[in-house]
Amino acid sequence: MKKMLPWLITILLSITLIVVAIFLLSDKFDNSKSQASANAAALSKLSADEIVKMTSEITGIKTNLADPEYIAQMAFAFQLNDKKAKEEFDKIKEIKIKPIIIKTLADTKPELLNDSKGREQFIGKLQNLINKSLTSGQLIQIEMTEVMIVGI
Repeated sequence: MKKMLPWLITILLSITLIVVAIFLLSDKFDNSKSQASANAAALSKLSADEIVKMTSEITGIKTNLADPEYIAQMAFAFQLNDKKAKEEFDKIKEIKIKPIIIKTLADTKPELLNDSKGREQFIGKLQNLINKSLTSGQLIQIEMTEVMIVGI
């Protein structure tokens, strides 16, 4: 019994740490879901003209994916929360936003971009990275307006 006591304590501590980690991570996932639903609610209240005034586009992105045998050609539409944020976004989109997109694509496997679930995951990652680089305003939504993945 004395030989098993350290093993039992180790197992109980491991289980406790796993439960705590799950609890902490579930809060993060719940926050991202509530933020997504708040963004959807904000989007539904806007008219078409307001959406156009707060949307910026980046087109003509061509780069290799994580698998060097695949090239992605993409275009994106970015909707921001207000006109001031859009103006700031337009100023930095070529020097800050486009490199973020290219780096994120370079780390992305082509299989991830083959289905809508993978694309949503990619867009979520991209949205988090871009929001960190904005000094005012917030990126509400990203849409892929053009996607072409070609194997060489």
